[in-house]
Amino acid sequence: MSEISSVLLIGGSGFLGLHLIQQFYELSPRPSIHVFDVRPLPEKLSNQFTFKLDDIQVHIGDLTSFEDVQKAIKVSGANVVVHSASPMHGQNKEIYDLVNVKGTRNVIDVCKNTNVNILVYTSSAGVIFNGQDVHNADERWPIPEVPMDAYNETKFTAEDMVLKSNDPENGFLTVALRPAGIFGPGDRQLVPGLRAVAKLGQSKFQLGDNNNLFDWTYAGNVADSHVLAAQRLLDPATAKEVSGEAFFITNDTPTYFWSLARTVWKADGHIDKNVIVLKRPVAILAGYLSEFFSKLLGKEPGLTPFRVKIVCASRYHNIAKAKKLLGYEPRVDIEEGIKRTLAWMDEDL
Repeated sequence: MSEISSVLLIGGSGFLGLHLIQQFYELSPRPSIHVFDVRPLPEKLSNQFTFKLDDIQVHIGDLTSFEDVQKAIKVSGANVVVHSASPMHGQNKEIYDLVNVKGTRNVIDVCKNTNVNILVYTSSAGVIFNGQDVHNADERWPIPEVPMDAYNETKFTAEDMVLKSNDPENGFLTVALRPAGIFGPGDRQLVPGLRAVAKLGQSKFQLGDNNNLFDWTYAGNVADSHVLAAQRLLDPATAKEVSGEAFFITNDTPTYFWSLARTVWKADGHIDKNVIVLKRPVAILAGYLSEFFSKLLGKEPGLTPFRVKIVCASRYHNIAKAKKLLGYEPRVDIEEGIKRTLAWMDEDL
């Protein structure tokens, strides 16, 4: 098996990017690790990360610039490129088109032009979600004709481009990973948002009856899957069955949606004795009203029908394919992942 001699992590300064650095850093022998991003790495790392900033080479540039990406690849000498750059949820479609579609197209073109062998793309489990329940879905689950939102629509467009660019005859191998519900140290949305909800006294409200199973995935486990995918693509014995494929990545322990929130709040000593449950139809109506009045007031709505559908839907996936072909097993369970996330939040960074 060929080793990962040098890896370029596109989007490596982001939340998942830090975990990707950590997992590649722990390899033996350790590859040369390069980061390509629009921003530098943080000046100070969480105690949850053990890699040394001085060991990581950072290249600042524009994902949509052929010259910027080409320069980073040539300087890094990377034989593996991992593309995990993507805007956060809640942006407008133009941003997603620019980064997820145009940016990914550029990465593919540059990789081929510079003779990179391996491209691992971070897609999303949401590419199959259209607001309806997803029960134990594997990779044969159809892509919806009407996507749920611009984020997942452009994520699938990018994923499709990556997989169709797979070209074994010319030595260019690709794979797409579909993680679900990522959380962990470095996350600025999920767990920090849950803590903010509790501080505002809103944790007593629950959307839906909490009978819907949901996949949460620890970021370190997601990063593990990227390392495994790169290794399998570099190994002639496994490359053929892995290349050009998509894989769902989860913690393989679907839980009721509000369980993670309750666990976070309980760890903070916050337990609601009386929970006010808004049934899904009522919550959706409340979402429409919230949107309407927020628009009149020129404010961002706190509740939307879109958010209600996400919170109330069952969304869990079958990762048998990733287990079999990538050798993936989640190493950090949900509770340990929450502990690590809360410990990171309590650090004085």
